[in-house]
Amino acid sequence: MSKKILAVDDSSSIRQMVEMTLKSKGYDVTTAVDGQDALDQCKFNRFDFVLTDQNMPRMDGLSLIKELRKMSAYSRTPIVVLTTEAGNDMKAQGKAAGATGWMVKPFDPDKLLAIAGKVLG
Repeated sequence: MSKKILAVDDSSSIRQMVEMTLKSKGYDVTTAVDGQDALDQCKFNRFDFVLTDQNMPRMDGLSLIKELRKMSAYSRTPIVVLTTEAGNDMKAQGKAAGATGWMVKPFDPDKLLAIAGKVLG
């Protein structure tokens, strides 16, 4: 059974790149346009891995992580932030919110697949 991944980004081009990259390795990928959309989807679906942007309308990545961590189904789910923000301050906030890891845009497809493989075991 393929692992289910939720890719969250307000940029359609990034969503498409992430989706194509992950689907090329057989992952079942669902996309969300922002944190609120992602949270709504997570209430009705179970994902094995969440990859989220930080800067989005309606709900940013860190807020999404905090909300997901409150849900028992997502308390241990790997969540990686994919963002243009590379500052240590943001990374510390991400870790405090419950992020599993951090990837900086523009992303390298091979690196994304390596991280997905690592967090999904």
